[in-house]
Amino acid sequence: MTQTFTQIPEIALDWHRRGRGAVLATVVETWGSAPRPVGSQLVVSGAGEMEGSVSGGCVEGAVVEEAMEALTSHAAQMLEFGVADEDAFAVGLACGGRIKVLVEPVGTVLTEALLADLVAARAARKPVAYLVDLETGARRLAAGDTPALAARFRADKSGVEGSEFIAIHNPPLRLMVVGAVHIAQALLPMARMAGYDPVLIDPRPAFASPARFPGAKLVEDWPDAALEALAPDSRSAIVTLTHDPKLDDPAIQAALASDCFYLGCLGSTRTHAKRVERLGAAGVSPEKIARIHAPVGLDIGSQGPAEIALSILAEITRVLRQEGA
Repeated sequence: MTQTFTQIPEIALDWHRRGRGAVLATVVETWGSAPRPVGSQLVVSGAGEMEGSVSGGCVEGAVVEEAMEALTSHAAQMLEFGVADEDAFAVGLACGGRIKVLVEPVGTVLTEALLADLVAARAARKPVAYLVDLETGARRLAAGDTPALAARFRADKSGVEGSEFIAIHNPPLRLMVVGAVHIAQALLPMARMAGYDPVLIDPRPAFASPARFPGAKLVEDWPDAALEALAPDSRSAIVTLTHDPKLDDPAIQAALASDCFYLGCLGSTRTHAKRVERLGAAGVSPEKIARIHAPVGLDIGSQGPAEIALSILAEITRVLRQEGA
């Protein structure tokens, strides 16, 4: 993921503190085929600069104009954009889609202190919700301390409940790949495009080299030590690919001791059976072993490293979006 779409609150706080002015625009509701989901954000500076997107480009110009006015009026605005079917494709709101966008100037409506607390929670990888009462204008932060909020965190879904708009800010997704093999060369860029922050772990410099993985975050350490340092959480997926028990098994045990939402291990059914025996002999409980997805990936008849990587990412997505919902 690029900074544009993942660090909008951080950019807004930075621009405000540097005296450049900042207005946050957030998609609050959508109907029909909207180009950006609820929770998508755009930040506008006092000079008209912008980062992020609320509509893929079709209404950004109007939002920027309203944002500039909000900096002067110090008032929030709720904007609604809709389009008739015959004009839909021309502006990007296909199928007569409509969107509501909340515009909030930073420092007045959205206080610096509240935005700073939100940014701090995001930096600490703590799930946090930003709630706005659309009737009273009250604003606050909350953790998943109610069943409704907890469900929204699991589903990663912002939205309106009653009179409140709830913007979910989950920690960025991470993918930790153990083994700098050919599959990893395809999996890392795929994961990055899907919104993950990938990390490649392999203590063998000849394998985990910048030449083989340009631009990748590389950790040349033993997998168990690397995972301990990375501290996988409920927004982390882990995949082992080395085929070497000396590397994979310690990584698996470290993963099973964490809160990672997915653990997938490369190898045939026979290979996994041997793996289960080794883990059991090492004292790992059957309940923990059952968390392992092996053979890794969805069974889509994959052939070659790229298709195997595709099947792995597809399975991770299914676990995240369906089983975790």
